[in-house]
Amino acid sequence: MNAVDLAQTAYGSVRAPIRTPRSVEYEALARTTRALRKAALKGKQGYSALVPALHENRRLWILLGATVTDSGNELPLELRAKLGYLADFCTAHTSKVLRKDANPDILIEINLAVMEGLRTSGSDE
Repeated sequence: MNAVDLAQTAYGSVRAPIRTPRSVEYEALARTTRALRKAALKGKQGYSALVPALHENRRLWILLGATVTDSGNELPLELRAKLGYLADFCTAHTSKVLRKDANPDILIEINLAVMEGLRTSGSDE
């Protein structure tokens, strides 16, 4: 094998996957949900791991909430309103979990439901 063949072998198959807004949102939710779930499974001993996961989840939902209020957002108005409500709920519930007044299970369930919607909805944008 010569240098050209080696270069083609090494670089020929390296192609970045095409990322759609939907796939980026899905991956962000999946990553955050994994961290929440992993920490939650540890119970009280997992609180130190739960705090950064909650912080990331809250940041994600604040971003999603801001995105659905943008006038350029092409989602149906009713869906945008529902996602805005979920963003508000997730932000408020996160504060309760951080105060140890609630558990993160509903946050995980919401993320999983939204991920399912992203996976099964119509076309990507």
